[in-house]
Amino acid sequence: QVQLTESGGGSVQAGGSLRLSCLASAYSYRTNCMTWFRQVPGKGREGVAAITEDGAVTYYVDSVKGRFAISRDNAKMMTYLQMNNLGPEDTATYFCAANGYRCFTDWYLEGRVSYWGRGTQVTVSS
Repeated sequence: QVQLTESGGGSVQAGGSLRLSCLASAYSYRTNCMTWFRQVPGKGREGVAAITEDGAVTYYVDSVKGRFAISRDNAKMMTYLQMNNLGPEDTATYFCAANGYRCFTDWYLEGRVSYWGRGTQVTVSS
């Protein structure tokens, strides 16, 4: 089992940046595709970004391409989400997730997630 703990959320003005971090508890983290999801009240979770277990390949939802960057440091068991040029539409609770041994083409579906973090709130004001 992998426990995930997010940090780095907060409030920022539009155009600003935040960096989210996710610490994994288990060595098996290193063999997992890691993802970030976000959720606003009343809606399901939206897959935002994914990174393969070796960090070689990344995937993004269209709405964040060019603004967000996912990365990982397997030695530290950390996954990061650098978010730049934030807008009010990025306001959500962000969740770190472990998707299992590979990033499938449908990595952005909640059903692909094996383990979830508890989430961290990001609020962007205009």
